[in-house]
Amino acid sequence: DINLLREEKGGNPDLVRKSQERRHADVTLVDQVIAVDVQWRQEQFKVDQLRADYGKKNKEVAAKKKAKEDADDLIAEAKAIDANIKAAEEVCNQCIEKRDDLLKQIGNVVHDTVPVSDNEDNNAIVRTHNLEAVLGPNPATFSVCKQLDDALVKKEGKLSHVDLIPKLGLADCEKGSAIAGNRGYFLVGDGVLLNQALISYGLAFLSARDYTPIQTPFFMQKEAMAAVAQLAQFDEELYRVSGEGEDKYLIATSEQPICAYHKDSWNDPAKLPRKYVGLSTCFRKEVGSHGRDTLGIFRVHQFEKIEQFCVTGPDDNASWEMLETMIGASEEFYKSLGIPYRVVAIVSGALNDAAAKKLDLEAYFPGSNAYRELVSCSNCTDYQARRVEARFGQTAGQKKQQGANTKAYVHMLNSTLTATERTLCCLVENYQTPEGMNVPEVLQPFMGGKEFIPWDPEWLAKNAPKEGKKK
Repeated sequence: DINLLREEKGGNPDLVRKSQERRHADVTLVDQVIAVDVQWRQEQFKVDQLRADYGKKNKEVAAKKKAKEDADDLIAEAKAIDANIKAAEEVCNQCIEKRDDLLKQIGNVVHDTVPVSDNEDNNAIVRTHNLEAVLGPNPATFSVCKQLDDALVKKEGKLSHVDLIPKLGLADCEKGSAIAGNRGYFLVGDGVLLNQALISYGLAFLSARDYTPIQTPFFMQKEAMAAVAQLAQFDEELYRVSGEGEDKYLIATSEQPICAYHKDSWNDPAKLPRKYVGLSTCFRKEVGSHGRDTLGIFRVHQFEKIEQFCVTGPDDNASWEMLETMIGASEEFYKSLGIPYRVVAIVSGALNDAAAKKLDLEAYFPGSNAYRELVSCSNCTDYQARRVEARFGQTAGQKKQQGANTKAYVHMLNSTLTATERTLCCLVENYQTPEGMNVPEVLQPFMGGKEFIPWDPEWLAKNAPKEGKKK
């Protein structure tokens, strides 16, 4: 909100400077915006003065003409003023464009409860679930992720998802990469069923909690995507596709089209909050993840995701209460799947521009002996809503108190429930047995009652020790 940088309108630019410092971002952007905004107001004053002069001159011209007198000189002066108005308006428009471009580079105001650091080792542990299964009885208490990570001990005999998924016959990454390129894969057999079970269970899980299911388009027009995605995402994350008409962008998350779904909307307070459970396939270039998780299906270019997206009013801590509701729903989901996890508050320096605060749910992978992110839950307050003009309807009392021209915007929040291929990786590590994999009880009804997935006979035959070969 530009008014937050205008002290004469009750703004507090120091609050934004402090937030930029917390983000370890460019603090000078605040003063750059203020300087251009001051220039714009000065230029706008000139425009207003010129328009007033133009009006007076036109009246003089009219008076001359009415008196049947020569008005050529006055007409020439009026034309000159009109030319000056157009030139001044152009300068004004340039100032507005420059100011707004700079303003978009400033991140959302960081919430006071966010840990201040630019090192993700300092992500704060909010709570853990079933830490005993990870560390044994009476585990110690840990305040930051690095402390707990250093205490992890590899479990004997536990395989990682990279080894388990082909051994179970759930996916074929070799043929997937040959056909689709790097990080390509085919889900096969029980891999398809398990993935679809996660999708169906996720939809049922949130629908029972009054979330409205919404299945989104897989691509968006550039203008719509620009309103909901950061500039860096266009280079590092988003695929551009060509075809009929203008190029489009494949979505990286259903959060993007659901946010754009509210473009130019006026939201009745009586109908808030709105809670959506989004279903989509997602596409990510993963340029920034080059060299990381190159094996298996943990980090891939195409995956399915069940997403929470909520819209609240801006008042009475409604969005902050919703943040807890959303991370709570994700926690209950993974508890039901029997997965140990920790909830962590992400440090200020790792927040994306839209998030005022972000909580991640990181599940324990016993074969990898690591906590890995499965859920990212963010309160973006009114940052996204302003970009898509998603307005909040004011009551008569609020209008009287704040003024009829006061703009109010809804708050928007987003959270993963499950990126299914990544969750599948977690399940195979936690449910592995010497003979295969147990199917989590809550997923069995979505897999035709299947309780167990044995090792794939073809994999066993292909990888059997050669006769006479020493072990």
